[in-house]
Amino acid sequence: MSVSINLLQTLLQELNGVLTSDMAPLFALTNQVKLEEGEAYIREGDTSRKLAFIEKGIIRAYTTKPNGDEATLLLRWEGQFIASHDTIIHHKPARFIYRALEPVTLVEIDYDKLDAALRERPEFEPLRVYFLKRMLSEALENIESFVMLSPEERYQRLLESRFDVVNRVPDKYIASMLGVTPVSLSRIRKRLQDKGRKN
Repeated sequence: MSVSINLLQTLLQELNGVLTSDMAPLFALTNQVKLEEGEAYIREGDTSRKLAFIEKGIIRAYTTKPNGDEATLLLRWEGQFIASHDTIIHHKPARFIYRALEPVTLVEIDYDKLDAALRERPEFEPLRVYFLKRMLSEALENIESFVMLSPEERYQRLLESRFDVVNRVPDKYIASMLGVTPVSLSRIRKRLQDKGRKN
């Protein structure tokens, strides 16, 4: 069994009532996908309903504005799921591009095949709830962070949760995700460094 399947099984043990030993039929539907740095996983307009677990690497979801600027919606890294909210939840073409920022290894499943398997095995229903609740909670968290937190606070939260990710992602993408310019991000970093020296 691959390392990625073991990681995914460990994660899914969070679910009550779903035994790891009973999930073999679901894992049989998965396949491993490798992306090169810069390769798109989901393109704008794609309609395939694929759901993937990131074993290794970072994926950025973004869109291109009419003026040509790119706006980063989110970053996803090891131990997280990646999917288009548009295709999975709304059954609409993807509005964003999901691209690998470095070599990426995924465990992928077709959501429609997963859905069919869940219908045949009602005991797996917690899986559907888990995936959908996780996608919705992540989307809500992004919205709340923009309403409740300043760009500096959002950056500090990212540092606290995954410091290593910040060092693996170009500044321009982090700045875009925070809703600031790269220059403003540099100022935020300087202020935090100054606070750290004082403390």
